[in-house]
Amino acid sequence: MRFDILSIFPEMFESPFSSSLIKKALDRHIIDVRLHDIRGYAVDKHRMTDDYPYGGGGGMVMKVEPVARALDDIVSEESDCRVILMTPQGEPFSQKIAEDLARCNHIVIICGHYEGIDERISENLVDREISIGDYVLTGGELPAMILVDAISRLVPNVLGNNESALFDTFATGLLEYPQYTRPQEYRTWTVPEVLLSGDHKKINQWRRKKSLERTLMKRPDLLEKAPLSEEDMRLLEEIRKETE
Repeated sequence: MRFDILSIFPEMFESPFSSSLIKKALDRHIIDVRLHDIRGYAVDKHRMTDDYPYGGGGGMVMKVEPVARALDDIVSEESDCRVILMTPQGEPFSQKIAEDLARCNHIVIICGHYEGIDERISENLVDREISIGDYVLTGGELPAMILVDAISRLVPNVLGNNESALFDTFATGLLEYPQYTRPQEYRTWTVPEVLLSGDHKKINQWRRKKSLERTLMKRPDLLEKAPLSEEDMRLLEEIRKETE
């Protein structure tokens, strides 16, 4: 999996990508992250990547030419390359989108900045616009980091245990079940007995019920889209009665 990131502040990515999971994946050549300074594709002597908006108004607008030149240099004819623009007006990022993008071999991420970007970028150069939430950030760099992290987790062999990604929160459409580790008892707080039983069938049943319960209590909206079985529906009814 290859990521190319276009930014006017590529140095922002150096620290996040030099530690933890992403660093390990980079060191093992499972993923490849290439940073590109958009200023390097500006042709004027001041390396300008922004200009005043036509029609007036506050703020500056990211210019189309440097971005187009960067994409001309980076994107080949390969069919599975996706060009993503991080923008507040994009579709909300989700686990489903991460799974979809993880099937690609090459992703290019454009980090917006300034008051906005020239509309011709999104109209002609971008395959998909993505937002990480309804709030304002200084630029698209932090959202791009989130995108790379979420997608990389789904690339085979990035996680030490490939099953981990399958049961992450949102991967099943539900919130994840509660997790415990040693010690078995701390102060008066104990680990549920079923997790110590060694009975994997009962453990899986407990985890599924707790996942449904947590989702019902904290994110009931997720239940509308989650792929629920008849047994899940029965458990939900049981949970509702227990919490009345």
